[in-house]
Amino acid sequence: MITLHVEKMKCGGCAANVKQAILNKDPQAEVETDLGQKKVSVESSLDGQTLADLISQAGYPASL
Repeated sequence: MITLHVEKMKCGGCAANVKQAILNKDPQAEVETDLGQKKVSVESSLDGQTLADLISQAGYPASL
């Protein structure tokens, strides 16, 4: 499980966008969001940096 910090994820819509950005590249990924802590936990075949890049490209800067 990879955990990323997503500072600009502030609402359910943001969380849905972040999740969709990941699922577009890895439809089998398991994605859990925590709005309170602004964290996303992902079980995926993609590596952490790729996940961070996908989320960042969707407009939500992410870091490991």
